[in-house]
Amino acid sequence: MPEIQRRKTVTVKIGQVKVGSEAPVVVQSMTNTDTADAASTIQQVAELVEAGSEIVRVTVNNDAAARALPHIVEGLAKRDINVPIIGDFHYNGHLLLKKYPACARALAKYRINPGNVSIGRKDDDNFRTMIECAVENQKPVRIGVNWGSLDQALLTRMMDENSKRPDPLPARDVMLEAMCRSALDSAAAAERYGLRHDQIIISGKVSGVRDLIDVYQMLAARCDYPLHLGLTEAGMGMKGIVASTAGLTPLLLAGIGDTIRVSLTPKPGASRTEEVLAAQQILQSLGIRSFAPQVTACPGCGRTTSTFFQELAQQIQDYLRTSMPAWRAQYPGVEELKLAVMGCVVNGPGESKHANIGISLPGTFEEPKAPVYVDGRLMTTLRGDTIVQDFKKILDDYVRSRYGSREHELETTTV
Repeated sequence: MPEIQRRKTVTVKIGQVKVGSEAPVVVQSMTNTDTADAASTIQQVAELVEAGSEIVRVTVNNDAAARALPHIVEGLAKRDINVPIIGDFHYNGHLLLKKYPACARALAKYRINPGNVSIGRKDDDNFRTMIECAVENQKPVRIGVNWGSLDQALLTRMMDENSKRPDPLPARDVMLEAMCRSALDSAAAAERYGLRHDQIIISGKVSGVRDLIDVYQMLAARCDYPLHLGLTEAGMGMKGIVASTAGLTPLLLAGIGDTIRVSLTPKPGASRTEEVLAAQQILQSLGIRSFAPQVTACPGCGRTTSTFFQELAQQIQDYLRTSMPAWRAQYPGVEELKLAVMGCVVNGPGESKHANIGISLPGTFEEPKAPVYVDGRLMTTLRGDTIVQDFKKILDDYVRSRYGSREHELETTTV
């Protein structure tokens, strides 16, 4: 697969995580618990981290949330979870950071929305206060512009200027330009107030796919700050995943984007981790990073009237997901494993040969046998009622033999 040339940026350090063109694209997520409820927030952060989130953002919206932050970070450390925790501030961040210095110290990064602080109005005291807190505590900042809360004074001024042009631009173009200017002007102001150039990340969040692509192309052409990508409100389920994939893919393939978040609306009571898995899958499908073994499975047709291959594909997918926490620590490189579960003889053997391990199940009227291919060669043929168990054993043996030896080589090299 051709290597993607990443856009060159400065490298920003967030806790122990590096963000920028010299580092892998980072997966970020956000809690939806009441931050003041430290126990619930700790539990959700732990779930997000186990799913693979490398940075987690939490809302800091009131005194109770700010007071809880040091306890949340401490509670995570007791669980041996050292993920960077990002504070999301709106309207009153300048007050909370000054009033609760322990919160300011505990956070790994501050997210500031220029539209919800005083910058761009008659003064920028609130914004300046937050930046000075970041400088004092040596914390990086994300200047996070959002079209739903864009600096109205700036937008109104630019709309007025545009209306006086002999050939006014479409309102959408003015809005996207206002977003870029808000982000870049705020970043410049942050540097004037003492924040280093390599302590700034910027974003321009919108909810439309084409708008997302356009605003980030504009930002990428005009600065070397790392960029945080994502739709501001992706939506639920299929819509949210498809829209996020459609928006992020052309940017990532162009080398634009240093952190990503898929802002899915979860179903009531559903796990928040779906957004992490979606972000990982986007990156892995594009060949940018590998997080978990991939299963290729055919969609089924009239040749595959049996649902057995579908059930096997689901069981293998679930088995991989539950095995990965232990495998990731025990078998370095296992995330690159590729499997194929196919439903008939048409494409089954061919796809199976392209995978590390592949099984071609019998389709309608085919002989009741399932050839298994390992690294392109026929290894065995399974029959009977124990195909699932037999295939899992082949999978386990392969993981141990291929990736266990890699672990041994790493240990030997270290010694």
